[in-house]
Amino acid sequence: MSWHTGRLCGFDLETTGIDVEHDRIVTACVVQCGGSHPTASGTWLADPGIDIPEEAAKVHGITTEQARAKGRPAAEVVEQVVAALAAVVVSGVPVVAMNAVYDFTILDREARRHGVQPLVDIVGGDLRVVDPRVLDKSVDKFRRGGRKLEDLCRTYEVRLDGAHSADADAIAACRVAWRIASKKPKVGGASLDELHAWQIEWAREQAESLADYFRRTPGKEHQADGVRTEWPLIPAQRTCGAS
Repeated sequence: MSWHTGRLCGFDLETTGIDVEHDRIVTACVVQCGGSHPTASGTWLADPGIDIPEEAAKVHGITTEQARAKGRPAAEVVEQVVAALAAVVVSGVPVVAMNAVYDFTILDREARRHGVQPLVDIVGGDLRVVDPRVLDKSVDKFRRGGRKLEDLCRTYEVRLDGAHSADADAIAACRVAWRIASKKPKVGGASLDELHAWQIEWAREQAESLADYFRRTPGKEHQADGVRTEWPLIPAQRTCGAS
């Protein structure tokens, strides 16, 4: 059985911003779908412990006031999300995450910030990730247009029920991954071990290409040094403080 015809686990976070080292989780979703079994979804709303910038609230719809009133303590949410993902990994189900390096790195730093055992320390090398963004950029390298989740949903004719809510994005990412695997025999026919290893290399090549573009583009040269090539997680260089 091909990996995409079995159970998939979608993972998505909505956060206070895009800085993986310092921003915080606001909402999270871990949803299992496919494989001829009912969809099982876990969703969380956290009080991130800091103000949610207006720009971020406009994206995901959660204000500081809402998070403080209805959100659960951040440490509790992080611990439960890590536990949910660890259980998925142990069961052999691949985790589908759009732009995976962002979500997994944010979760890793939040775990370290709150004294929770990070996912990578629990599951080690057993984690198998499917990243629709990395897959799409590999199988359709020269297609014009954006590569955000909404763009991929249009390209692969996938329904997106509510963009920028963690549960909708997680399900949509699984649908896009399934579409790509169905259309591209190399992707759909690969083992999870093969596909994970290929994505590490593809993500590195894609990041290096982006950095090269920045170096060659007037006014963007300074952005090249900030491009990271690791996937699906940027390793922690130090223990994150409570900044």
